[in-house]
Amino acid sequence: MAHPRVLKRANGTRQVQISWGKVGGKRKIEYVGSGRTDEEVELLLVEARERINAGQGALELGLSEERRAGEPLEEVGSQMQVLWDALDTAFRALGFDEAADDDVFRDLVLARIIEPTSKRAAIERVLPEIGVPHASHRTVARRLRLYSAEGFRDSLAAACARAARLGPASLVMFDVTNLWFETGTEDEFRIPGFSKERRVEPLIQIGLLTDGVCPRFG
Repeated sequence: MAHPRVLKRANGTRQVQISWGKVGGKRKIEYVGSGRTDEEVELLLVEARERINAGQGALELGLSEERRAGEPLEEVGSQMQVLWDALDTAFRALGFDEAADDDVFRDLVLARIIEPTSKRAAIERVLPEIGVPHASHRTVARRLRLYSAEGFRDSLAAACARAARLGPASLVMFDVTNLWFETGTEDEFRIPGFSKERRVEPLIQIGLLTDGVCPRFG
């Protein structure tokens, strides 16, 4: 990678060079000039940068106003397009786009994956930061009744079952809790860890898992 450099000489001058990196195993150095004062050296550095950037035209941004070279541009927006496209692709791969058939629901779900937060914050802060068009919080509030309807949930559950290649079944886990033991000896069932009560003694986590045939404990 090319870069300018300044070398001090015994006679008090400072020499400006361009180091072009190694060519054929040897470092290529281009002499630009020598100066004594800071102003002279700065002018030589400007010339060195112009030589390095020669042939590299300015990027055409389609701006109507005339701007000076190097003048900062006003930031009018940003977009996390790669992240949003990746999440949207996963959403569609799971079949949620057809199951929900609602872009407002998709936007709310993907926004809360990026940052788990309230519905209002997702709509009014997270989505604008991502840079995608979105509905208002009032629109989301009106659709909550639709999202909580049994048919809507069943459609999403069916999509999950298809994505997991799950056959006819009904699985529910509920009332998960911990049992803890005052012992320093652990085994395959009693493993040290934090319980809900913040105890560190060996504990067992238990729950009830049911399906369409019979309940299972574990």
